[in-house]
Amino acid sequence: MTGMKSIPFTVAKNEHFFDRLGDYIGDVFYDILPEQGFEMRDEQIYMAFQLEQAFKNKKTIFAEAGVGTGKTIVYLLYAICYARYQRKPVIISCADETLIEQLVKEGGDIDKLEKALGLEVDVRLAKARENYLCMKKLDPLSEYTEDEEILDVYDSVPDFVFDQGISMQSFYPYGDRKDYPWLSDKQWEQIGWDPLKQCATCDFRHRSAQTLHRDYYRHAKDLIICSHDFYMEHVWTKESRIREGQLPLLPEASAVVFDEGHLLEFSAQKGLTYRFNYQNITNVLTGYQGQDVREESLQLAEDIMALHDDWFDYISEIAVRVEGSNRLEIPADTKMREMAVQLEKMVQELLEQLVFDAELFTMDAYHTKIIEEYLEFFTYGLSIFLKNDEGVYWLEEDGDESSLVIMPRLVEDVLREEVFQKNIPFIFSSATLSQDGDFSYIAKSLGVDAYDSFSVESPFDYEEVRTIKEYGYSNEAEKYQGIAKQLEDNKGHSLILFRSEEEMQGFRQWIEGQKWSFDFLFEGDKEISEIVRAFQFNKSSVLCAYHLWEGLDVPGEALTQVIIASLPYPPDDPVFKAKRKHAANAYDDVDLPYMQLRLKQGIGRLIRTEHDKGTVHIWKKA
Repeated sequence: MTGMKSIPFTVAKNEHFFDRLGDYIGDVFYDILPEQGFEMRDEQIYMAFQLEQAFKNKKTIFAEAGVGTGKTIVYLLYAICYARYQRKPVIISCADETLIEQLVKEGGDIDKLEKALGLEVDVRLAKARENYLCMKKLDPLSEYTEDEEILDVYDSVPDFVFDQGISMQSFYPYGDRKDYPWLSDKQWEQIGWDPLKQCATCDFRHRSAQTLHRDYYRHAKDLIICSHDFYMEHVWTKESRIREGQLPLLPEASAVVFDEGHLLEFSAQKGLTYRFNYQNITNVLTGYQGQDVREESLQLAEDIMALHDDWFDYISEIAVRVEGSNRLEIPADTKMREMAVQLEKMVQELLEQLVFDAELFTMDAYHTKIIEEYLEFFTYGLSIFLKNDEGVYWLEEDGDESSLVIMPRLVEDVLREEVFQKNIPFIFSSATLSQDGDFSYIAKSLGVDAYDSFSVESPFDYEEVRTIKEYGYSNEAEKYQGIAKQLEDNKGHSLILFRSEEEMQGFRQWIEGQKWSFDFLFEGDKEISEIVRAFQFNKSSVLCAYHLWEGLDVPGEALTQVIIASLPYPPDDPVFKAKRKHAANAYDDVDLPYMQLRLKQGIGRLIRTEHDKGTVHIWKKA
């Protein structure tokens, strides 16, 4: 697509853009959309006026608007017009892939706007690396796997990926996780992006799925839609990528909209997290030992691997499992800390040896780059681990795999400096941003010092269309039997929200072997948008999930009952323990706000339009 798209209204030389924008928005909401069958709402008009001021004055605004206010249509209209006015795209950052799907799917909000206003919106998706195929993993796997579904993926890879002689002009994006909806999450892990693969020196680099998708979305004229995780990865890696001669993950934007903005803090923490897989350093250093290097370097690498194994074994020995979480708490321990200090010192020494060896010997550039980057990553993560009270750390176990995870405790200072100092509009949109109208908690946690804010309630008459019932239970079997009766009485048509994957799998085991008059769909069995689509069109099915407390938008008879399997308090894991430790009142300041926010979001999955009705069942431990 060539050329800049025009603003959808005229602006004379003696007129100001924002004056004409206000007139256009008024025409859209009072005349054009109602003529197309849209319902005009006072809450929507009020939100439009508030957002106009934020865009005009380049302010940060917290726009809290209840379900049914049409908030997405409002921010999309302003984003499209502002992008064309500034000749730079607006980035819309969503909580997860489910929310992205709601925006871009056929019949979604962008599609509705295009049809109603006669617009052609240039919208492109920017996804995290985990969503793209890795040929460095798929190519060798195809030689020996017997998994027909993975072989189907291999057969679908375009010819230009393997043919070095084909012109780059014939390249096109491929290899999106969404292109292979039949694969489970476990299958995708075998062929998706791998943090140990060095993309910068990969021989598939210029024809990889990740590279081609990035080149495509960077040229968006109107909107680039990404997840909060991806946006924060862009922020944290921007400077280092520029230093290395690479483009930042996202281009310069004229404005940023954070949909479900109350979840941005978690993505910011996640983006600064360091994850050390037990096997990674062994794999990296084994590659180093395969190079032509000095004997003392080989011995040092061997000593590091031995100490690292002992350190991990000791951490695994003292780690304490946390119920409802895959995070194992690591208690403060002098021996563990002393081993980490020694490990950091030895890895720093090996980094110096690597520079010396690279000058003395002909080392493979690909392996050298992997080793150097991983060792720098390893030592920086250890430095956070060893600083008192700056990091939060835990152990994760997945089958035979163990990983040490290190996360910064606070992110507001970095966000203040790297994000909110920019002189562009930042729009936070969600039904849940404040605590009883007070936005100071979210503003402080994100490093936002100056902001505007407003709240508008949902126009839906919840008392008429929604019933909320609460139940107590003393054990899981009692609860499951109660949930089963609720499902049968409603003949499916239900969403069950679980506090954790562990809780969901417990329910899954309980229902196995029993006869049901409807189908069960479980998060993780297929690509998430495929599961949501199946739920929407198989109107008597039951969707079981632990991530879909927000973002899921399934109106109509497919979803007439939401069952909340237990109150969504945060897990008693290291991240929330750190938050509680630094709170004046742990329950009131951390646990209760988190639970109430998530519960409110979960309840909000039921009523999506003025025609919806149904029941919410909430199960509480007696």
